[in-house]
Amino acid sequence: MIHYDIPVVDPGDWRLSVGGQVSRELSLSLDELRSRPSVTLAVTLECAGNGRAQLSPRPLSQPWLLEAVGTAEWTGTPLRGLLEEAGVEGGATEVLFSALDRGVEGGEEQQFERSLPLTEALREEVLLAYAMNGQPLPPQHGYPLRLVVPGWYGMTSVKWLERINVLDRPFEGYQQARGYRLRQSPDEQGEPVSRMLPRSLMIPPGIPDFATRERTLAPGPVTVLGRAWSGFGSVERVEVSADGGAGWSEARLGPQPSRWAWRSWEWDWEPAEPGAYELCCRATDSAGNGQPLEAPWNLGGYANNEVQRVSVVVAEARSA
Repeated sequence: MIHYDIPVVDPGDWRLSVGGQVSRELSLSLDELRSRPSVTLAVTLECAGNGRAQLSPRPLSQPWLLEAVGTAEWTGTPLRGLLEEAGVEGGATEVLFSALDRGVEGGEEQQFERSLPLTEALREEVLLAYAMNGQPLPPQHGYPLRLVVPGWYGMTSVKWLERINVLDRPFEGYQQARGYRLRQSPDEQGEPVSRMLPRSLMIPPGIPDFATRERTLAPGPVTVLGRAWSGFGSVERVEVSADGGAGWSEARLGPQPSRWAWRSWEWDWEPAEPGAYELCCRATDSAGNGQPLEAPWNLGGYANNEVQRVSVVVAEARSA
C-alpha cells in the first residue's frame, strides 16, 4: 500500500526518534536498530480495500479486485523492547507512527500517520522491520524501516517510519479520524477498520477467454489450490462449492507458516458433466469467524471479505 510518493531516504542520515509520553527520548540509527534483538516472522498483509472493486456501487478509490495481499518473512526488532527502553509514562493510551511520505488528501497536506492502542503496540509480535525475505526492505515496502502489525489490515503497518510518539489521548489525524472507517455516508463517524476479516482465495482453474475472461476447463479431475487467512485467529477450515454456494465440501488444509500468515489448502474436484459451474471458497478461523456470501457495502469499500466466485465452463478444448 502506497498512499503518496515513495520517499528517497539516505540511510546514513536517517534516524528513528521515539518521544511523547516517555521518560527517555530515543534517537536510533539503522545500524543501532539492527544491533538490537531480532525476530523473523511470516506475516500476511492485506490492503483494507482489497476487493472493493467488486462492490456495487463501486466506491471511489483504488479499484482493487483481489490482488492486494501478500505474505513475506519480515525481520526486525520488537517494538515492545523499544517502548520499554524509552519508559512509557502513566496515562499513555496510544502510540503514533509517522512516515516520511507526504501528500494531499481530504483537502489537507499531510504525512501518512496512524496510531495503535498502547495494548496493541505492546504485543510481542509487532515489529520494526528492516528486512523482507532475508533482504533489506525494497523502497516500495518501506525502506529503511517500517512497522509490521500482524493481524491488522495493511494501512496499520506504516512504511518509511521516521518517528514514534506515545500519546495520552486519541490521535485525530486524517488517516485515523476520516480515513479507514466503515460508514455509509460522508457525515458518519463510522467504526474504525482494524483486524483482517477471514478470507480464502483460490487459483482459478482452467484458462481464460481474452475478451470475456470466462474460464474453460477440460473434463476430468482437477485439484483446486488456494490460500486462506484471518486477523482474528488461525484458519481452522476451508470449504469449497461448485454450485455458487448451495452445497459445500471440505478442503484439505496445508501447514500455516505462522499464526499470522496465510494457510494453503487444496480441493479435489471432478465435474459430473460438461457445463457451467460457479466455484466459491470460504474460510473459518479459530475464533469462529467466517466469510459471508455477500459483504455489506460501505463508503470506502473496506474489509470486503465476501466469498470469491469463479465461473468455469467445463468443455473440451477448441482447436486453433
